[in-house]
Amino acid sequence: MKHNKVGSVMTSDVICAEYGTPFKEVARLLADRRISGLPVVDDDDKVIGVISETDLLVRQSEPHGPDEPKPRFRFTGLTPRARRQAVKSSALSAGQLMTEPPVTVHADETIAEAARTMAQRRVERLPVLDEEDRLVGIVTRRDLLQVFLRPDAEIRAEVTEEVLVRTLRLMPGTVDVSVVEGVVTLAGRLERKSETEIAVSMTRQIDGVVVVVDRLTHRFDDSRLPPDERSLHGVAGNRLPNR
Repeated sequence: MKHNKVGSVMTSDVICAEYGTPFKEVARLLADRRISGLPVVDDDDKVIGVISETDLLVRQSEPHGPDEPKPRFRFTGLTPRARRQAVKSSALSAGQLMTEPPVTVHADETIAEAARTMAQRRVERLPVLDEEDRLVGIVTRRDLLQVFLRPDAEIRAEVTEEVLVRTLRLMPGTVDVSVVEGVVTLAGRLERKSETEIAVSMTRQIDGVVVVVDRLTHRFDDSRLPPDERSLHGVAGNRLPNR
């Protein structure tokens, strides 16, 4: 199956800051470009951290001004999170303000992988890196949602061709495939239980699939057989000949 890559939906014109970029300049970049966050890079375009609006709010919540003496924090007994918050509250530059290590993604990773990373790490954007780990773009949740605009007919065609025919070698019509608003329903009877599991698993991985409704049944339960013996049992008559 062909999956859309992060590089196909990312924004290449990335607004970023350097370690020494002043706090006010970071705030100006976010306001002028109407963005909610940006990466911080070193001299080699390697991402060393990210800054979000939340990071700026931590700094702005402190009553002292930028020209006033920094408050003295007693770090003894503070949790790592509390220590980071204390540093950010008196930050004067992007390097002091940023969150590190950054959560990133590579341009050749799939949109599904990027979405999974966003969900697991609870971030709203991901700096995109090339094969040398240099910054080449940025991808947001909105960018990744484009994959769910894929037409139902296109999704159904890929399920049928890539999963059922090409992978499982099933005759067309063996499994009924219906797609409504990205919800794929698979119905029919296959020879082996392992085939139903493969069909459902691979369908879930197709770009644009929201959820898979499994209505498949099987004639033979091969789940307890060793993998090398499964192909010896229950040869079906609805299978395409090997080419």
